[in-house]
Amino acid sequence: MPSVRVRVIGADGKLTGPADVPKVVLTAAEWRKRLTPEQYRVTRGRGTEPAFCGGLLGNKEAGIYVCVCCDLPLFESSAKFESGTGWPSFFQPVATENIRQKTDRSLGMVRTEILCERCDAHLGHVFEDGPAPTGLRYCLNSEALRFVANGRLKTIAEPQQQPSPDAKAGPAPAPGDPSRPDRAEAVFAGGCFWCVEAVFEQLDGVLEVVSGYAGGDAATANYEAVSTGRTGHAEAVKIVYDPRKISYEQLLKVHFATHEPTTLNRQGNDVGRQYRSAIFYANEPEKEIAEAFIADLSQAKVFKRRIVTTLEPLKGFYPAEAKHQDFVACNPAQPYVRAVALPKVEKVREKFKDLLKPEGGGQQAVGRGQ
Repeated sequence: MPSVRVRVIGADGKLTGPADVPKVVLTAAEWRKRLTPEQYRVTRGRGTEPAFCGGLLGNKEAGIYVCVCCDLPLFESSAKFESGTGWPSFFQPVATENIRQKTDRSLGMVRTEILCERCDAHLGHVFEDGPAPTGLRYCLNSEALRFVANGRLKTIAEPQQQPSPDAKAGPAPAPGDPSRPDRAEAVFAGGCFWCVEAVFEQLDGVLEVVSGYAGGDAATANYEAVSTGRTGHAEAVKIVYDPRKISYEQLLKVHFATHEPTTLNRQGNDVGRQYRSAIFYANEPEKEIAEAFIADLSQAKVFKRRIVTTLEPLKGFYPAEAKHQDFVACNPAQPYVRAVALPKVEKVREKFKDLLKPEGGGQQAVGRGQ
């Protein structure tokens, strides 16, 4: 079990020194059982609650705000201030060890996301427009927090755990083991599957990308039939990924940044229902995350026109013919690849640098020979 070094509440009800504690890693289904739908959407789906609607916005009691997912202490009431933004705001965390920061390039802007160090819950963002002494504003979602009054801090006390530095973990299962939460799948459509496949192949945490067909029957899952636009199928890709390295919402962010979700049954000169923008969800959590993500984009008016991306239950995914797999990597000089696919690849490299595979880890395979 991996561990993190953070500060927790000790038996005396006070904050401890830095301690090694187990990281909290649960499957999506387990998080869904533990959290309310809105808590799940915000913390696991990296969503945002509406301004001035959070239950903790006006709270003035003395105590500590902890992570709603794992009870890690995050912010003290003494650091809370009224920012006028509509979200609970703090000028510093209870311990720098307990907060992790990450660059967020979603919604067409660069922000600094803040996450719980122990369970990776999305908490909100931090901005450089806060009061003294830090000049920072940690902007939080109430749904990501639970308030514990000072008189009740002993109720969340936990023992310090400091594994021996030379302790050895047991052998890890193979990445393809379906029983482990290190492997998940997502199915997206956004025009020609050559382009969509090339976009996702360069992301760290993506294990495999397969071009194929989704939305129709097995009998018509072939390129000749799908090209008629009458089969119900969309040219789609199945993304096999490690959710410990990259989240479903991060995949959504890349997808919506690299195709046009406002044109019905069309991507540029590719016209037909087989080129529609679609998210094929395998379960309710995926559906809820996708719905919330699209709602956030719409509310922020990221696109000038209405998003027409469809949310469709995944009834089956059918791999495309062998000649369509890894097409961009194998055919970098092909005119369509140069004109349409490679600009999308380059956009990801510029906009999502923090999500790319390390040098030599597969990123350069896309577009080789340029």
